Amino acid sequence: MALSWVRLDTGLPDHPKILGLIGAKKHRSVLVYTFGLAYSGRHETDGFIPKSALPFIHATDADARALVDARLWHHVPGGWQINSWDEHQPTSETSAKRVAGLKRASRKGGCVKNHGPDCGCWKDHK
Repeated sequence: MALSWVRLDTGLPDHPKILGLIGAKKHRSVLVYTFGLAYSGRHETDGFIPKSALPFIHATDADARALVDARLWHHVPGGWQINSWDEHQPTSETSAKRVAGLKRASRKGGCVKNHGPDCGCWKDHK
């Protein structure tokens, strides 16, 4: 299930990598970085930004190069990987496990409410 939000570090505005981009007059690249976080969360790419996604995050090749130079993105086959994605965001696997747990708890609650505490029909679902 796609993330409806992503974590944004409160230290982002004064992080040395961000300050380096701003000092180099690359403000747009900072915006692209945040749009990249949102894109990856929404599309469950675990931090991967495909080259085909650049228009959707309002990015140019120059923005991508600036983010690579700032070590916020890493160039990988087919696009870029957001640096340290899995240290700051839930992975798609973690998110899927969380959703599965919520669904199971919901089925259990519905079973107990509608059939009584001893039914257990919720256990039949995987």
